[in-house]
Amino acid sequence: MEQTKCLIIGSGPAGFTAAIYASRANLKPIEYCGLQPGGQLTQTTEVENFPGYPKGVDGSQMMADIREQAARFGTDIRDGSITEVDFSKCPYLVTAEDGTRIAAESVIVATGASAKYLGLDDERKYSGMGVSACATCDGFFYRKKVVAVVGGGDTACEDALYLAGLAKKVYLIVRKDYLRASKVMQRRVMETANIEILFEHNAVGLYGKDGVEGAHLVRRMGKPDEEKVDIAIDGFFLAIGHKPNSELFKKWLDTDEAGYLKKIDGTPRTKVPGVFVAGDVADPVYRQAVSAAGSGCQAAIEAERFLMQQTTQQKEH
Repeated sequence: MEQTKCLIIGSGPAGFTAAIYASRANLKPIEYCGLQPGGQLTQTTEVENFPGYPKGVDGSQMMADIREQAARFGTDIRDGSITEVDFSKCPYLVTAEDGTRIAAESVIVATGASAKYLGLDDERKYSGMGVSACATCDGFFYRKKVVAVVGGGDTACEDALYLAGLAKKVYLIVRKDYLRASKVMQRRVMETANIEILFEHNAVGLYGKDGVEGAHLVRRMGKPDEEKVDIAIDGFFLAIGHKPNSELFKKWLDTDEAGYLKKIDGTPRTKVPGVFVAGDVADPVYRQAVSAAGSGCQAAIEAERFLMQQTTQQKEH
């Protein structure tokens, strides 16, 4: 059984930033990188909105830089996933996929979230070549171009409105014959001249030689008047939601109805003392690299304070 003052689960901007702060505070953290080392940013080509990279940076390169920084201060970074946790008492017990068992005096959960995809082969084929699940990350590259957003909820409408300020034209592809979004969002979309809503349309494929050049749609799928439609686009944005990677912790930590881990009073604290959350696994609102990094910093500072309090209490007793 290994022992550590601080265990970090996850390795996106939140996890690696937590590792930088925890290692500089001499907590000698162990960090498990999980299924997607570097997190969602490794699926993004160019990152232009993270401070310190005036010319932009490749998402994978940026995460490699932050990982190197965490390693420089002594973080024990390990590839592989945590498969089991027991938060019933401190130190908290976790088990890695290779069977390693660790007793941790504090835990930072930074497992992120995964964008939901339609499940089309073409989404993988054109990943980073016109397919994106983050309008605020990638919209800038589609100025004066034609894009499509898939979805009918608030997120899809927000993305369509954001992209409408950049792109020449935005198609909003909606499966149903109505929008699920709030009334105010519906009205804004309807009133935006360069957004065209395609109700009762399903995206079934994409086409293009060196990137997305268009989408194959089916109008009124399964109905007698079903019709195939192709639209010419430069970018294809998914806005059908995110799934927080919180399944492992639901037995021990509170979640909202969508599965995001709940914080106490806006801090990284959870209902389990010494267990903290950071990044997209606890953020249904902002979901940006810079906000995730900030929350990783907060979680590490909270972990350090928690450990200091535990040491003080032990001395007093």
